Amino acid sequence: MTAVTRNGSTETNSLANWFSDGWITTRRNLIKIKRVPDILVFTTLQPIMFVLLFTYVYAGVIDIPGSSYKEFIMAGIFAQTVVFGSTYSGSAMAQDLKDGIIDRFRTLPMSPSAVLIGRTNGDLLINAISMAVMMATGFVVGWRIRSNLFEAIAGIALLLLFAYALSWVMAFLGMSVRSPEVINNVSFLILFPLTFLSNAFVPSESLPAPLRVFAEYNPVSALVQSARNLFGNTPPNQPQPDAWTLQNPEITVSIGIAVMLVIFVPLAVRKFEQVSTR
Repeated sequence: MTAVTRNGSTETNSLANWFSDGWITTRRNLIKIKRVPDILVFTTLQPIMFVLLFTYVYAGVIDIPGSSYKEFIMAGIFAQTVVFGSTYSGSAMAQDLKDGIIDRFRTLPMSPSAVLIGRTNGDLLINAISMAVMMATGFVVGWRIRSNLFEAIAGIALLLLFAYALSWVMAFLGMSVRSPEVINNVSFLILFPLTFLSNAFVPSESLPAPLRVFAEYNPVSALVQSARNLFGNTPPNQPQPDAWTLQNPEITVSIGIAVMLVIFVPLAVRKFEQVSTR
C-alpha cells in the first residue's frame, strides 16, 4: 500500500518504515542530549536534590506510624519527578515550532507521528535515567525495596508508562500554545496541584476534608499508592482508603494510561498535521 506525501512523491506505508521513522527522530533527540549535556546534568541533579531534601529535612517532623518517612516519601518523589519530566515533550514541541524545525520535517517523506514518537521516546529515556538516579540515591539514604523483583519491576514500569502517556498530553498542549514559555507555565499550573495535593508527601487522611477528597481521586495519588504497594513501602498501620481509586491503584493507573494514550495520541498526531501545514 502506498501513500502520497505533501510534495507529491510516494512512499511505502509499511510498519517497517513507521518504526524506522520513529527511530530516526528518537535518535535525533538522543543526539541533542549529547550535544547539550546540561539537559542530562539537571535531569540527574534534580532528583538527587529532592531525595536529600525530603529525606533529611522533613523526615524528622513528619511521623508515619509503623514506618519511616524515608520509605514513605520515595514513591512520592518518584511520581513527582517522572510527572514533571513529561513536560519536556510540550516545551520541546513548542520550541521546534518557534524555531521552524517542524517546517523542515514537513518537507520530508515521513510519517507525521514519527516526530512525536521520537519526542516522547526521548522523554521516556530521560525519565528512566532519573528513576535510576533516584533509586540509587534512595538506597544511599536508607530506602529499601521490600517486595520481590517482579513487583519492583512492575512499579518502575507503571511510573514510566504513566509519564510516557502524560508526555503525549504535554506534546499536544505544546503544539497548541506554540510558545515554550507558555507551555512551561501551563504545565506548572496543572502538575503542581496534582503532585502536592496528593498522598505523595503526606498521608491523604491527614488532609482537610475537601483536599482529602481531591487527593483520593487524584490520579497522581493512585500512581504513588501503586508505587508504594509494588515496592513494599506501604505503612502497615495505614487505614484502608475509602476511595475505590486508592483501593485499586494499579488498576486505576493502568486505566489512566490507556485513556491518555487512546485520546491524546491521535489528537497529538492530528494537531501536528495541522501546525505543519500552516
